[in-house]
Amino acid sequence: MASLCCSPAPSLAGRRPSKSTTRNRRIQCSSEQRRALFSRIAPVYDNLNDLLSLGQHRVWKRMAVSWSGVKRGDCVLDLCCGSGDLAFLLSEKVGIDGKVIGLDFSREQLSIASSRQRLSAKPCYENIEWIEGDALDLPFDNGHFDAVTMGYGLRNVVDRKKAVREILRVLKPGSKASLLDFNKSTSVFTAQFQEWMIDNVVVAVARGFGVSEEYEYLKSSINQFLTGKELELLALESGFSNAKFYEIAGGLMGNLVVKC
Repeated sequence: MASLCCSPAPSLAGRRPSKSTTRNRRIQCSSEQRRALFSRIAPVYDNLNDLLSLGQHRVWKRMAVSWSGVKRGDCVLDLCCGSGDLAFLLSEKVGIDGKVIGLDFSREQLSIASSRQRLSAKPCYENIEWIEGDALDLPFDNGHFDAVTMGYGLRNVVDRKKAVREILRVLKPGSKASLLDFNKSTSVFTAQFQEWMIDNVVVAVARGFGVSEEYEYLKSSINQFLTGKELELLALESGFSNAKFYEIAGGLMGNLVVKC
């Protein structure tokens, strides 16, 4: 049933070995600091997502899965899987004949994902395996997956180009990856509205859950992120043959779709 693996990652044939504030201040976080941040918010992460997006994050995640081109029987990877939302949607797409691997660097997030899996009665969810690992050094063979998804992860890795190249490496030729995240808008109005929402809504609501400091990081991480055009260029420079960025949710969110 539910499978939660902690590092080192479980043996896969021929796998590569793992290597193991102020409002306007630029916040720099190391990989370990980011891991600690996501571990702290793990207990309230799902409830906050539902509340802050009024449930719309579920629509955006279904769009991301659809853009990945995943189909029944596929072997797919959900990077930075968190508590498992995208992995569960992928599982429903690939069915009992397929395989889903959810990888995250936070053991606490994976524990919640595994608990959700155990509590579900859907037979297809038995095809999900949870692995604690590093998105910059994936423990899988070249060309291992039919599709890759990543929800709100690329913005938070310390080396985006390396993460994108790792996605390319583990994808089969001709396959797609779909990466959902906050959009760094080039529209002044959208960017200002997004910042206002974070300062006056997101952080305020997070304060009620005792994690306001953790969510203050959000605005800085978006400011330091890439625009849609820059993400397309990053993907092409990393070796993908095609890259298309879609703005969704009125430009507040974005989804990068890339093809090998």
